[in-house]
Amino acid sequence: MQSNLKEKLWAFIIHNNPELMFNLQAEYSVTRHLEDKVAKVMPFVLKLLEQGKSGPAIEELALEAMTEELRPSRFLYLKGILKNEFPAEYESYKEAGVLTYETVNLIDHCQEVFDVFAFSVENEQDQKLRHAIIAKVHDYLP
Repeated sequence: MQSNLKEKLWAFIIHNNPELMFNLQAEYSVTRHLEDKVAKVMPFVLKLLEQGKSGPAIEELALEAMTEELRPSRFLYLKGILKNEFPAEYESYKEAGVLTYETVNLIDHCQEVFDVFAFSVENEQDQKLRHAIIAKVHDYLP
């Protein structure tokens, strides 16, 4: 089960938080990070096993627990902003094969706004946040 949890966590990170993926790879700490996250969730997993939960249900709940601090995804938020508010640039980046790269760069560019608004699940629909991010994206684009 630990191997499955590591695989599921890595897949989640790749899809939702590629900026973390790049950082972990640059620091050669992917394996350590995945093992640490799985080790921290194992007491919860054992408790669920004792309660008679099924393997797939346990994996889903464990993944949710391991990824709680990674949600909401700044990457997916910015990718959505690009797609909806800057469709020409979105398509251009996508066609050039640099959409992920540019979106990760935008995370850094918009970091201050995310911090000021304390970006979270509770406020990801905040229109003031959205407009502030759109302004930062506009500043970033050529």
